[in-house]
Amino acid sequence: MAVSADGRVTVAIIGAGEMGSAVGRRLRGMGARVITELKGRSEQSTRRVADAGLEVIDDDQLLVDEANFILSIVPPGVACAVAERFRAPLSRTGRKPMFVECNAIAPKTVRRIEATLDETGCGFIDAGIIGGPPPLDDLVKGPRFYASGPHAQMFASMAQYGLDIALLEAPVGAASALKLAYAGMTKGFTALGAAMIGAAAREHLADALLAELARTQPDMLARLERFIPAMFPKAYRWVAEMEQIADFAGEEGKGAAIYQGAARLYERIAAEFEGNTAGEWLSALTGFCKQRK
Repeated sequence: MAVSADGRVTVAIIGAGEMGSAVGRRLRGMGARVITELKGRSEQSTRRVADAGLEVIDDDQLLVDEANFILSIVPPGVACAVAERFRAPLSRTGRKPMFVECNAIAPKTVRRIEATLDETGCGFIDAGIIGGPPPLDDLVKGPRFYASGPHAQMFASMAQYGLDIALLEAPVGAASALKLAYAGMTKGFTALGAAMIGAAAREHLADALLAELARTQPDMLARLERFIPAMFPKAYRWVAEMEQIADFAGEEGKGAAIYQGAARLYERIAAEFEGNTAGEWLSALTGFCKQRK
């Protein structure tokens, strides 16, 4: 695969949000050239990109023409739209970069994206990110990128630029399936806790529930106190992720309804957090998680 004139690999990050900008910062800090786009992005994203030192190219064709790898790290609800958007530029470019689909989407969704990009001539890698954004210290490991599909071995080269890569000897869809199975358990637990805390609060039993969890389930309580408040600003992204997990879980009776319910729960929390509805539930969750502070 071609590299830049100075010998560096060029990685394009599509979706320089909290995760994408941090991944870009890690890659840049370890010697890669990192480019991104900011069309239609928020001021917060613009600041993140500047803080990470990423190079901005607000032209899809120029971005693609410069890249060796393209990492799509966007909210799951727009992953398919991103692939559609870049299909024509990828078809026209002579470089033919690797397109790495890193989003929390169901296996059949990632296979649909692979089919969308199939005629571009670019390699396609299915990747699932497990863990939070890479920390500022490049010596501290960041999230793990699981990768699958026939081109996954190409992505292993990103390990030299600070990414924790684990290859799955499995087809496209496997990395996404692993990511969703993990997220279904972790984020599903957060949804379950939020639902029951809210229900207990409506019956004026939040204090009693807190005391009982402290007595019999201290580890569970500590996890809820940590992860529920951290979820509030992310809830809007988790709506589509829960819907993808419902699709992954399968038909009724196999778990789909659980995650459709979790999607609606996160939808309501997101609306309260963004100030679009009354915030009684958010207040109850916040109060519950702060009582032992």
